[in-house]
This record gives sequence, structure tokens and C-alpha cells, in this order.
Amino acid sequence: MVQELLTAAIAAGAAVAVYSGVAARVVRQYERGLVFRFGRLRQGVRGPGFTMILPFVDRLHKVNMQIVTLPVPAQEGITRDNVTVRVDAVVYFKVVDPANAIIEVEDYRFAVSQMAQTSLRSIIGKSDLDDLLSNREQLNQGLELMIDSPAVGWGVQIDRVEIKDVSLPETMKRSMARQAEADRERRARVINADAELQASRKLAEAAAVMSEQPAALQLRLLQTVVAVAAEKNSTLVLPFPVELLRFLERAAPAPAPGGTEPAAAAGPAPRTPPAVAAPPPLTPITGPDPDPDPDPGPASGEPEAD
Repeated sequence: MVQELLTAAIAAGAAVAVYSGVAARVVRQYERGLVFRFGRLRQGVRGPGFTMILPFVDRLHKVNMQIVTLPVPAQEGITRDNVTVRVDAVVYFKVVDPANAIIEVEDYRFAVSQMAQTSLRSIIGKSDLDDLLSNREQLNQGLELMIDSPAVGWGVQIDRVEIKDVSLPETMKRSMARQAEADRERRARVINADAELQASRKLAEAAAVMSEQPAALQLRLLQTVVAVAAEKNSTLVLPFPVELLRFLERAAPAPAPGGTEPAAAAGPAPRTPPAVAAPPPLTPITGPDPDPDPDPGPASGEPEAD
């Protein structure tokens, strides 16, 4: 009798162990469990930890609640200003309602991927090239709203959408490089012109100050000579100071009254070149009168006969 009871207890223990091994399930911390009994969803979501189901009756489906990084394949499209580009992006999303993520959509990952590709092509067609290159933050927000609208009914929340890269044709890259180079050259010319304007104003002010004090010009000339003399491979030509000429003009004696000029300084008299005799005047040669008068009048001083 005791042996039979012991055998029954061992059999019951083995049955409980087998049942526990078949019915026991473990849900991880980042997962949630959904139990389907004969195909119908049981109320309540199984949290993380150890849980039990009815073997051969219940079926436990685990849903990952982590943020999923989904790369969006590069999409080729034509922008609003008729430029062909290829744009790829990445979508970050997570499941907030496990029941809807399993029941409302067949494969929520594939659905989010297709919706992201469609929305990306739509964003490309509605945007200009400059917006794709420089205004990505606004485009990311618009793309997130376009994907998040249908994903709400699937129990999925779009956390973030980022445009990774915009590929341009080679001809467009060369055109943009030329445009950037021309813009930089324009800015350089404007800066140089502004510098010339400021320099001209400062030089005009310096000239006004030097005109009041002529000695300042001479000092500036000497500074320039010092700067040039520092170079060993240059030849320095020192001009005659204008101020010295003015000093000599003021030091010259004034002419004496009466119109007579002061005597010249002692020294050898300058030699006068010899005078050259002028040639005699030419006498014109006259020929016979081609039309002599046959009846000359009375000679001067004789009275005319009556």
C-alpha cells in the first residue's frame, strides 16, 4: 500500500513538473505578453516576469516595447524646382499598445517602413532643393507627422524621423560649387572696395592734417626712406627736399631800387659768342615792261600846254 502511494505521488509530481514545464513562460523586462485562447485575445497584458498559460489551449505572443531603429531606403524623386535627388532617412518608433500592434496590422514593422518611404517621396516632391539641404529640421517634423498619423491606430508611436543624406547629380554639384565660388569672390570684392573706401577717407584726413603742417610731410618722407632702407636689395634715391628750395628762395637778396640788378658775384665773365654778320639784302631783278605806255603824261613839274 505504501509502495503504491509512493508510486502515485511520484507520478503526480512528474505530471506537475511536465505541466509546469509546458505551461510556464518568461516575459522579459522590455516585452509584453498577449495570450490568445482558441484564437481569442484574453483580457489584460502579461507583464514582465514568470507567467503561466494553459498548454495546448493558450498561445503567448510577445511584443517588443523597445525603440526600433528602422532605416528607410534611399528614395529618388524630383523636387518642386525640378531637380532629381536621392534621399534616405531613418525612423525611430516604439510600440505603445501591444494589442493594436498585433491585431490592427499584420506586420507593424513593414507597415511603418512602407509608410515612411511613401511619406519621404511626398516630402521630396513638395520641397525645394534649398529646403532639403538647409532646412532639414522642418522637413523632419513634417515627415514625422505624416508617418505618425496612420501609425497611431496601429499602436505605434513615431519617436523621431531624420533625413540622413541627400544625393545630388554631378552636374548639380559642379553648378553649386561655381555658385559658391562666385558668391565668395563677390564678397571678397565688396570687402576690398570697403577697405579702399576707408583707406581713402583716412588718407584724406591725413592729407588735411599735413597741409596745415608742411613739416609733417617731410617727416613722413623720412619714415618712408627708413622703411625702404631696411631692404638690402633696393637702391634708395633721395629726392631734394622742397622745403629746402623754399628756404633758398627766401634767402635770395631782393633787387635794388631803380631797376638795377645787383652786381654779379666775382668770377670769370661768361664768354659771349662772336657776332655773325647778316647777309646783304637781295635786290629784285626787273625785266622790260610788258605793256609800255605810248603816251606818257607830262613830266612832273611842267605845266600842261593849253
